[in-house]
Amino acid sequence: MDISSITSAWVAGWAVSRGTPAPVAEPWGHRIDVGLPRHVVRHVLPAPDAASVGALCARLTAPYSWLKIMAGPEDAGAWITEGWAVPDDPGFMMVKPLDPAARPAPPEGYARTTELREGVIRVRIFAPDGTLAARGRIAPTGSTAVADQIETDPGHRRRGLGANVMRTLEAAAAQAGARTGVLAATTDGLALYDSLDWRYRGPVTGIVRTEG
Repeated sequence: MDISSITSAWVAGWAVSRGTPAPVAEPWGHRIDVGLPRHVVRHVLPAPDAASVGALCARLTAPYSWLKIMAGPEDAGAWITEGWAVPDDPGFMMVKPLDPAARPAPPEGYARTTELREGVIRVRIFAPDGTLAARGRIAPTGSTAVADQIETDPGHRRRGLGANVMRTLEAAAAQAGARTGVLAATTDGLALYDSLDWRYRGPVTGIVRTEG
């Protein structure tokens, strides 16, 4: 898959995962009308440059309008205009062939649930005391599936829970017919995904409108 195809898959799966309206094709890429107070709209640019980013920065005046561009933060910082900021750590677009058999048991003492709701597969792992220790979701959209919101409680890290969530999600998505997984990793999650054979395909940077 080239970066344009990966981006399209990511946009489609992210919209399903977050329960937003369907993405809209735009000349520069994709638009998702998210509708949240701190995430009004999201424009995704698979092939950004100074002209396309600058035009959107001028056009979008509502605070908490977001751009997601397939470029590094150094480019983003050079292209944005006054009233925009790059608030997040660098992101990493990653892909992986999905294996329907890769579903290990949860670590001893932990319990795992898998649920399909509104097209999204959700996995949760509970500690022996019944509290939520780790969770994640994946949204299959045809041949691809987007992993999203992978989280492990700080008190339960370094016990293999994140890997267990991911392998369970990967297997469930493959069993649902997806062949390729797609995700946008944070700096904190990069080591986990590397260890699970996800492969880096390019940078992704978030840009937000901070002023009206």
